[in-house]
Amino acid sequence: MGTPQDDHVATFGIDLDEAQSIVEKLQSGQTIDAIAYIDGVVSTIETRNIVIQTAEGNPNNCVMLGAHSDSVAEGPGINDDGSGSLSLLEIATHLTKFSVNNCVRFAWWSAEEEGLLGSEFYASTLPDDENLKIRLFMDYDMLASPNHAYQVYNATNDENPTGSEELRDLYIDWYKAHSLNYTLVPFDGRSDYDGFIRAGIPAGGIATGAEGIKTPQEAEMFGGTAGEWYDPCYHQLCDDRDNVNATTWEINTKLVAHSVATYAISFKGFPERTAAALKGSSKYEETVKFRGDRLFW
Repeated sequence: MGTPQDDHVATFGIDLDEAQSIVEKLQSGQTIDAIAYIDGVVSTIETRNIVIQTAEGNPNNCVMLGAHSDSVAEGPGINDDGSGSLSLLEIATHLTKFSVNNCVRFAWWSAEEEGLLGSEFYASTLPDDENLKIRLFMDYDMLASPNHAYQVYNATNDENPTGSEELRDLYIDWYKAHSLNYTLVPFDGRSDYDGFIRAGIPAGGIATGAEGIKTPQEAEMFGGTAGEWYDPCYHQLCDDRDNVNATTWEINTKLVAHSVATYAISFKGFPERTAAALKGSSKYEETVKFRGDRLFW
């Protein structure tokens, strides 16, 4: 979960029946005395990102995209994020049949579930000249939720590196062109785009929902069941091969391919990177709710 902090507070869980009993006693005005002894173990584990790049294309003009290759310990992570990882692999395989004008760099991040560690390390250790070669980063995490919504990260240029909004609009335009509904969701630092935004690199992405609750309006827009999680098996053992919406996955994979093809051909109309943007966005720092192993930063 990252480097131990001096002010770290250990957390633990108790059985639901025990918890309900405690709640009832508290509600009746009783005082509950409790002592918890928790043993914590800190260990160092080596893990690796996988990064590949096309042999062709301008190496100073790279479109980069990524998905995380790990899962939580509780489950196999087929939707989270096997769906994104496999979409990238499929697109990379087919891309070998085509020529590109701009280099395309694919990344499969390690240790996302432990706090975005793989992507944060990669983005934060880029030398300035290598940073500026990345024109944008696209994050693809959970593309096939069973009770899906087509979600686009609402990345604006006002709060993020210039170019993030143009990428957002590419996704919106594609959904509209295919007569598909979409919804904008907060760009809140919860996935691997976080490190790139902090490094001043334009970023964005799409998703289909995790533990959020589908609204009645969304059920009308996308089908599915209102009042239930977008992914009822999020971070659970049941996130297996039966926990994907194949139609949603295929549609989103086509959109991912479209995003790659668009920028691999040309960045016409897309803002240039400048050295002044390397420090990232202060507004993003002020508004983001998540980062790595901390819920509130």
